[in-house]
Amino acid sequence: MTPADDSSDGATSEQTHFGFRDVPKAEKASLVRGVFDSVAENYDLMNDLMSGGIHRLWKTAMIDWLMPRKGQHLLDVAGGTGDIAFRFLDRVKGEGRVTILDINHAMLSVGQDRAIDQGRLENLEWVNGDAQRLPLEDKSVDAYTIAFGIRNVTDIPLALREARRVLKSGGRFLCLEFSRVEAPLLKEFYDFYSFKLLPEIGGLVAKDKPSYEYLVESIRKFPDADEFAAMIAEAGMHQVKYRRLSGGIAALHSAWRL
Repeated sequence: MTPADDSSDGATSEQTHFGFRDVPKAEKASLVRGVFDSVAENYDLMNDLMSGGIHRLWKTAMIDWLMPRKGQHLLDVAGGTGDIAFRFLDRVKGEGRVTILDINHAMLSVGQDRAIDQGRLENLEWVNGDAQRLPLEDKSVDAYTIAFGIRNVTDIPLALREARRVLKSGGRFLCLEFSRVEAPLLKEFYDFYSFKLLPEIGGLVAKDKPSYEYLVESIRKFPDADEFAAMIAEAGMHQVKYRRLSGGIAALHSAWRL
């Protein structure tokens, strides 16, 4: 079995995956924190290099599907650098607010610096917190977004239940995450690029090849779009749908708390 085909679940009830390694559940959060502490300063640059800028189109598609309305309160989880929050506020012409929650201080610091540089000091709240234990009241937000963060959570079903808990009745859940490429030729190229080229780019630009090896492996360990949609429904959300993006490289999931 090649790494690209490794989708088996060898972790026990006391273990989870950190890339292709099985680690104690209690250790994963600190390991993930170490990855993002390391890559924070180059995170946005690397996203552009890794995707050829396509991640910007995916995030715009996320906001398009959300259809933000003025006066809404958005919770953006794992959104430290502000990409989703800034797009949301642009759509509502500043007449809304965003709580940006991230478990990594370093990512939040990068986002806050960007906000200062762009003069975006209003309607933003920055919170250092855990997706599995959201420091928000029940039914307190109109929308919940998470982009490229859910696969790094230790207990994904718990994070999904927390998302439902904080959403108001009629609130919207949107998750943008890497998925499984299905087209054989695209998959062959994508696997080569992911496992051979991307870590080398991470080594050259971010001076951190191992972190980008983990990020590639974490994508392969994440459930496919159908499996993840089932997990969202099991968390108690309704009208679960998804859209494949760029041949399945990413998927955009939507659901509602009714």
